[in-house]
Amino acid sequence: MSTQQMTQQLVVFALGHEEYALPIQQVQEIIRYSEPRAVSSAEPWIRGVISLRGKIVPVFDLGLRIGVHAEPGEDQKIVIIETAAGTAGVIVDEVEEVLTVDADQLDEVPGAGSDAIDAIAKIEDRLVVLLNPDRLLSGVADVAYA
Repeated sequence: MSTQQMTQQLVVFALGHEEYALPIQQVQEIIRYSEPRAVSSAEPWIRGVISLRGKIVPVFDLGLRIGVHAEPGEDQKIVIIETAAGTAGVIVDEVEEVLTVDADQLDEVPGAGSDAIDAIAKIEDRLVVLLNPDRLLSGVADVAYA
């Protein structure tokens, strides 16, 4: 993450009891959850594929991908993200809001244990984990699009 970015907008969503965010410029859209069509995959977090306006999009269980246990709720959504690897959907429990954060509200995460985590945003008394979509999906495009 470049500290030269003065502000950025984040799409904040819930996974279990935690809040996570993705950069808004990589979020294509948010759609109502529909069960993905199962596909054969060695990765347990690849849930399947959906057809989005005629385009086949792989769908990932974000909780499983980053190691967060969350019970599926009634308000689940699929966040469609664009990365260098392609388009994919990630299942989240609930989309909460779009926030604008300043660079001084973002802290590095020493030893986060996941290269998919970019930073932690401190917003008043909340801590929101900022995910990196490119690293989140790196290496899975070949699996999902095979």
